[in-house]
Amino acid sequence: MKASCGRLYYVGFEQSAGAYMAKQAITLTEKINGISSEAVQAKTGKTWPEWVAVLDKAGGQKMTHQQIVAYLRAEHGLGDWWQQMVTGGYEKAAKGRVKGEMPNGFQVGANKTIAASAAALFKHWRTPAARARWLAEDALTITTATPSKSIRAKWGKGGRVNVHFWPKGETKTLVSVEHSQLKNAREAAKQKKFWAAALNVLKELVENA
Repeated sequence: MKASCGRLYYVGFEQSAGAYMAKQAITLTEKINGISSEAVQAKTGKTWPEWVAVLDKAGGQKMTHQQIVAYLRAEHGLGDWWQQMVTGGYEKAAKGRVKGEMPNGFQVGANKTIAASAAALFKHWRTPAARARWLAEDALTITTATPSKSIRAKWGKGGRVNVHFWPKGETKTLVSVEHSQLKNAREAAKQKKFWAAALNVLKELVENA
């Protein structure tokens, strides 16, 4: 059930166990998973309340995480990163999941803008020898790599890691790391700190070379 009142949207849902009804209010100034409605609108064309309305209408309450991602890609043309961000935001707002919780575990991310080209940064990730210079406790096993764009990998200690390289002009690149399928919130918090620290080391290595 969904109703709007001015600039406030209410989203109600019944959990599969049928034990209770939950209701959450979403305002245009509220942040979801650390992202404001203004920011999501600037990048996707819709605010959080608008995305909730769109996905509810599309049957999002009955969709899995992967199905919502596929819908956003096919019907709204969102890129990989925003597919995940909008899906995660919707699941938190309309399905009641805690921050970072997904159907197959917890997911965290870290981002860092580094003064280097995407091609140069990709090389620092591509091989174990290259990663040894900056990534402590390296447990990556790369499964798919698109030069200068993305890396998909298994993490030996649990979960999967996706890395994207987003050029920001000619001399800077945003490195985005997403670690998913983590077993609990404690492990998710640990890995979030791990990747934030790792990207800081990578930035220092590259920019001081």
